[in-house]
Amino acid sequence: MQINRYGKPYATIGTPPEVGEPLPNFTLKSANEKTRITTKDLLGKPLLISVVPNINTRVCTTQTIQFNRASDLVTAARFVTISTNTCAEQLDWCGIKGVTSMEMLSAADASFGEAMALYMPTNATLARAVFIVAPSGKIIYREFMTEQTNEPDYLAALNFIRKFCALNHLR
Repeated sequence: MQINRYGKPYATIGTPPEVGEPLPNFTLKSANEKTRITTKDLLGKPLLISVVPNINTRVCTTQTIQFNRASDLVTAARFVTISTNTCAEQLDWCGIKGVTSMEMLSAADASFGEAMALYMPTNATLARAVFIVAPSGKIIYREFMTEQTNEPDYLAALNFIRKFCALNHLR
């Protein structure tokens, strides 16, 4: 998939999974516990996955803070941010920014980026995206920013996950 950053083209290693497809298998590291997290560990309740290239940039910071605030309002869902930053970088960033509700997961080993086809080998980061996944593991929402310096549509993602939780009587 081709994306741009300040108009310069970059390519991911493939085409990310579509709505209706299952979340692929991958492993991540939890920034807080430094434990291994698998796809299966993330399932069981509605899941919002916020994918950012580098947590230490302006747009990635804004995206993570926005979804961190939202996670306090949609308690029936799990909210995670995934970046290629190390666990130490993520923990430092969370401490500086006061982010406590959003779960930070490190994709530094590229398993997630490869499985989701979001990895960009030219700069060793992930393409910016938002996914919402049903408790069963089926992808039910996705958004890609073809221009990586753009922010996602926060309201659309939050309205979608709220509606999903309400329709499924999840509180």
